[in-house]
Amino acid sequence: MDTAIQHYARSLALRSPDHYRVGPFTVRHNPGWELKFANYAIPDQGAEPTAQDIADLVTAFREHDRLPRLEFLPAWAPAVEPALLAAGFTVEGRAPVMACTADDLLAPKPVEGLRVAEPVTDTEFTSAAAVQHTGFGGEGGPDDGEIAWLRAATAGGGVSALATLDGRPAGAGGCSAPLDGIGELAGLAVADTFRRRGVGAALSAWVTRTAFERGFHTVWLEPGGPDVERIYAAIGYRRTGEKLNISLSAAPA
Repeated sequence: MDTAIQHYARSLALRSPDHYRVGPFTVRHNPGWELKFANYAIPDQGAEPTAQDIADLVTAFREHDRLPRLEFLPAWAPAVEPALLAAGFTVEGRAPVMACTADDLLAPKPVEGLRVAEPVTDTEFTSAAAVQHTGFGGEGGPDDGEIAWLRAATAGGGVSALATLDGRPAGAGGCSAPLDGIGELAGLAVADTFRRRGVGAALSAWVTRTAFERGFHTVWLEPGGPDVERIYAAIGYRRTGEKLNISLSAAPA
């Protein structure tokens, strides 16, 4: 499963019109979204980068005004992490990877008054992106890239979702377009005033169930912490591995 998930992430990045290659790395670049989680590199399977390969990668990130950063499963390319650490990169964290199949999905506790649907109008897409933007610590309105991601998920056969409670935007998220039946549940956020009310579980289950209805066989995700992991586990997601998030913060003098 780990190899399939990493292959999915790398292949999806290669399909993006804004990706670029540096040595044995594919860089997922999002020109309209500066969020670090939307911009990162993935090594080729079994890559053994040289010091120059890594220096070139750092230069490319800096030229694109992005934080030099990678996300990948260490077992996919075991030689990459030691090489990055030697070049001054710092581990941000090791996040569990979870996956769910149609047979594993469980129904969450109902939330009275909650409505979850796919955005259709410009206003709905903007509302969904706004929930994501503030949910991930952004200020002001959503970035163009956030709205574009939701639209691309829907248009590409994936899923986007806006949850409303009492007529107010309460949560948003989506599942990226499928590749070989696999998709990633990502960008899930719940507005501050609606947290701890079951919205996250209900929204996640709706997105996951809709993906299965559209032909996916597996949906995977990276939970943001232990509390979030428990929410996903309650609707049927299970750990399948661990992903490394690593970056180089300091710009050269």
